[in-house]
Amino acid sequence: MKSKAHWEKIYAGRKTDEVSWYRTHLEQSFALIQATGAGKEAHIIDVGGGASTLVDDLLAAGFQHVTVLDISSAAIRDARTRLGERTDGVSWLEADITRASLPRHHYDVWHDRAVFHFLMDAGDRRRYVETVNHAVKPGGHVIVATFGPHGPLRCSGLDIVRYTPAGLHREFGADYQLVESVIEDHVTPAGKHQEFIYCYCRKR
Repeated sequence: MKSKAHWEKIYAGRKTDEVSWYRTHLEQSFALIQATGAGKEAHIIDVGGGASTLVDDLLAAGFQHVTVLDISSAAIRDARTRLGERTDGVSWLEADITRASLPRHHYDVWHDRAVFHFLMDAGDRRRYVETVNHAVKPGGHVIVATFGPHGPLRCSGLDIVRYTPAGLHREFGADYQLVESVIEDHVTPAGKHQEFIYCYCRKR
């Protein structure tokens, strides 16, 4: 995973609605979370969700146990400022997901949009999946979105790994059942089109 300093610089140099992955609402992410059937009392973690608006929509929908994890303190600060008094209803974790210490079998839903594809090193990907194995409950839900095979090769000055749904599922292995995959045409704030693929898996 690229250094914390890199991501602090990214968020310090741009407004949160100017980064390429920004969307006013993460409609596809929210739809897949709803498709899990998780109740309002479910424990949901949004990995790399620092300045994302997904937390806003989850709170508005009545979800009571939302955790946002991000490597950047600036991204988390921006999100907390935006949420105002609602920030107290969220658990905030500043951490590198490949090094994070999370509670065992705690989360019902794991969500990651645009973190996993930055993991160029196979060891980092292995540690990420080990963290998912540790932190997600048996029978829990894992939703991960990356650039698809026709997506960009670089983002925020960094190389990325592009995935097909089958390729992304293979990273997680037989312990995860692929429930659904979705292709999304994301339009960046600058008007460029980027192909994202979403994989929704269930932990066996």
